[in-house]
Amino acid sequence: MGASRADKEAYFVKLRELIAKYPSIFIVNVDNVGSNQMHQIRVALRGKGVVLMGKNTMVRRALRSIISEYPQLERLLPHVRGNIGFVFTSSDLPEIRDIIIANKVAAPARAGAFAPKDVTIPAGNTGMEPGKTSFFQALGIPTKIARGTIEIVSDVKVVTGGSRVGTSEATLLNMLNISPFTYGMTVVQIYDQGNVFSPEVLDIDAQELIDRFVSGIKQIAAISLALNYPTIVSVTHSLVNAYKNLIAVSLATDYTFEGSEKAKEYLANPEAFAVAAAPVAAAAADEAPAAAAVEEEKEESDDDMGFGLFD
Repeated sequence: MGASRADKEAYFVKLRELIAKYPSIFIVNVDNVGSNQMHQIRVALRGKGVVLMGKNTMVRRALRSIISEYPQLERLLPHVRGNIGFVFTSSDLPEIRDIIIANKVAAPARAGAFAPKDVTIPAGNTGMEPGKTSFFQALGIPTKIARGTIEIVSDVKVVTGGSRVGTSEATLLNMLNISPFTYGMTVVQIYDQGNVFSPEVLDIDAQELIDRFVSGIKQIAAISLALNYPTIVSVTHSLVNAYKNLIAVSLATDYTFEGSEKAKEYLANPEAFAVAAAPVAAAAADEAPAAAAVEEEKEESDDDMGFGLFD
């Protein structure tokens, strides 16, 4: 039974209020998520986010009704497909993402359902009576009878991720009390202040962003210098290079300015600078053995702890 006109109007009002209040929206997939699990997720998000569900046709109609006011919401429309819902928030996005995906419940294999991952039955004794060997034979699982029970000889993959679970596989897994799958909300896309991106973006840490930013600045500076086109990031390098050129011109001519005087003095009398630098180097060399001697004396005093050899 479809929603009444009053219900649709109330939904439109609710969606508009949430969009006006919260800058970020998680588009989440809720396949195989039960009502009790949904309630637990809502409780975990209380005070940090609001979950809003609705039929896709109604969600699209509601979004289109306010696109004139919020044109950036048009980017959400391509992602409104499948069994999805919205989580509105103004909190830290990685924190909310972790809360959403943390609530998972174990579930048995159901015939006809898509398997989210591979399922392997481990080798070992099953505790099942020999009369049920046919289940294993139907799936090509090698077994033997040990102490009156069925024992699986080696690990066997019975379900491949992404494929449908067969009836025999589901029956056998349930007989072995194996619940191989876990279900919960998954984040499909994230809308944040007009931008839509995949949840993997949240795994990029601050240092990686800084490194990429610095790398981009270096590349822009290199291109600007190569093209002789000044930019904010290249102007420092251009000034340094121009200063070097001025010093080079000054050294090659009789023209002198304050910055080139010391360079000319060094070239005119390098021995004087060598003599001035010698006492500094000698003092540093004298300080090194003295520091080593003090450290050695300190270590010896620590070792004997104030006692003589025969005390």
